[in-house]
Amino acid sequence: MKRIFCLICVFCGFIAIRAAVRLPHFISDGMVLQQQTECKLWGWTDKNKTVRVTTSWDGKAYQVKADKTGRFEVKVLSPKAGGPFTITFNDGTEKLLENVLSGEVWLCSGQSNMEMQMKGFKGQPVEGTTRELLQCNDSQLRLFTVKRNPKASYQEDVTGQWAEADAASVRDFSATAYYFGKALRHTLGVPVGLIVTSYGGSACEAWMAREWLEEDSIVKEWPKHYPDVKFPITDEMVGKLHQRCPSALYNGQLKPLIGYALRGAIWYQGEDNVPRHSYYAKLLKRMVEGWRADWQLGDFPFYFCQIAPYDYSLIQWEGSQYLREQQLLAEKIIPNSRMACLMDAGLEYGIHPRKKQEAGERLGLLALANTYDIKGLPDFATYANVEFQGDTAVVSFDRSKEWVYFEKGKPAFNLYEIAGEDRVFHKAEAWISRNRLYLKSGKVKKPVAVRYAWKDWAQGDLMHDGLPVSSFRSDLW
Repeated sequence: MKRIFCLICVFCGFIAIRAAVRLPHFISDGMVLQQQTECKLWGWTDKNKTVRVTTSWDGKAYQVKADKTGRFEVKVLSPKAGGPFTITFNDGTEKLLENVLSGEVWLCSGQSNMEMQMKGFKGQPVEGTTRELLQCNDSQLRLFTVKRNPKASYQEDVTGQWAEADAASVRDFSATAYYFGKALRHTLGVPVGLIVTSYGGSACEAWMAREWLEEDSIVKEWPKHYPDVKFPITDEMVGKLHQRCPSALYNGQLKPLIGYALRGAIWYQGEDNVPRHSYYAKLLKRMVEGWRADWQLGDFPFYFCQIAPYDYSLIQWEGSQYLREQQLLAEKIIPNSRMACLMDAGLEYGIHPRKKQEAGERLGLLALANTYDIKGLPDFATYANVEFQGDTAVVSFDRSKEWVYFEKGKPAFNLYEIAGEDRVFHKAEAWISRNRLYLKSGKVKKPVAVRYAWKDWAQGDLMHDGLPVSSFRSDLW
């Protein structure tokens, strides 16, 4: 009799375990919900089973039936910023999520300069880390890092967990994303949740769905650089190319997140695309369109870093200024997007600049000014056009509320160039008057083109309102 009783207990325990709701790793204790919106929550249980979801902020209960695969999905109305709250899932066995906040949620993606943790890489530190770790405690700033996972097919979940910002969690978190989130926390005063899904050395193509890459406008370009890759992607291709395999990171690290309510996305990527820069703006535009269509949140904000200057000859590449130019173009052709310039924050001998605070805070400036309508913040000026007055070129700028200026009071001699009809560029004398940049050279009597910082490595010195101006050229030679 005792044996029969034990067997019954084991059987009942098995049923209870089997029936318990399973949730994605990012729908868990400590998560942040996008405030005052319809938030999708989902998970898995037994097929056709009914799940009851109860939210503590309003006491409302939602009832949903799982499909034949056991997946269920419910949409709840999140409260205004605050918390902590709880959410209960009950399919016969109760699962309680605790310490849930409502606030602002941002997706943070890209390659190594987004992935680079506050502790830096080996022999490649992040500037100011020690000081920041001593003062980073903030229970209202929540961090989630998606584990690397390139895959040949769609995945249903990621690996990671939410953590409150403290020295231990921030040390292992994206420095760029952290400084972005800190800027939002300080200015908005509401909880902020950051989900980082990144991979060092990743290609833009890796973050895109197969069908986007197969479209006529794209497929004419990227296969030239991936001659051995054919769709459908196989495990063998992923094993060979890893983070550079088209669609592999979309499948494994982005697709599982789609549907989780957010305010917008930040992006720091482009270095891997330098050798195939010619269509990067078109590629990035298609990626953003795809992400927005997937999330069904309209044209949510997309802010990105322009890659910082670096001597690409050290890795046998060249021409990163063309990629930076493509990023300038991307800002113009992607609705509700803006670019943070890093011309003054590069590292000649390192592709991973130490100045991650500048990267994160500048992305924060863009979000605060453009998404949250905070007034009085500085903005990035960009090249507008050039006029030629005899032997002098006169350059004007867009978004230049204040005057442009040279960071050290006088221009660096090797950054400003001017050319005549022979297309030979010469170092130019440069000066500024009434928010215009003037260039001339004794070797060019009739100029037709100008360039600024048009090289892989340049320590940019042309500034506006405390922020750098991007490298530019007036020609298309």
